[in-house]
Amino acid sequence: MPITTKDKATLLNMLNGLSDTELIQLRAQLDVEMRKRKMAFSVGEIGERLVIGRFKATAKLPNLQLAPKGTKNVDALSRNGDRYSIKTICNAKKTGTIYPDPEDAEKQLFEFLLIVRLTESWELKSIHQLTWAAFCQVRSWDKRMNAWYVAISGRALAGATVVFTAEKIADV
Repeated sequence: MPITTKDKATLLNMLNGLSDTELIQLRAQLDVEMRKRKMAFSVGEIGERLVIGRFKATAKLPNLQLAPKGTKNVDALSRNGDRYSIKTICNAKKTGTIYPDPEDAEKQLFEFLLIVRLTESWELKSIHQLTWAAFCQVRSWDKRMNAWYVAISGRALAGATVVFTAEKIADV
C-alpha cells in the first residue's frame, strides 16, 4: 500500500518526537528488518534498484537486469548486451570511482554510464546517461584512488542524455 503525503507528514512528526536514543533504536530495527528481507540500504544499491525499475517501466528504454555480483565497473546489463555502470549521488559533487583496466588504462569498460541523482529523501530526481566516449570527455582522475570519476557539473552533465527527470520533487 503506497504511503501518502499525509502519511509521510505523520511519520515525520513522529520521528521528530523521538529522542536520540529512540531514533538510534528505530534505525537498528529498520536495519534488522531490511537484512531479513535481503534489502540493501546504501545510496548506490538504492540507485540501482530505482534505475532498473524506471527502465522497466519506460517503453522506450531497454530492460536492464543486475549484473552478477563482483562484475567490475558494470552494474546492469541490457538484453542486447550493453553494459551499464550506475553511479548514484545524493549530496555528493562527484560520482563514485571507476577503476581502469590494470593492463590497458584506455580499455572500454562499459557502453553507458548512468548518473543517478537522488533527493535528500532518496527519491529519484534524475538519470543522466553518458556514452563511453562522452564519459572519456568529462572524466577526472582521482590520484588517491587511482580511478576515474565524473564531477557533477554543468560541463559533465551537458554531454549526457537526460533519461529521466522528476517533474515535481518534494523533500518531505
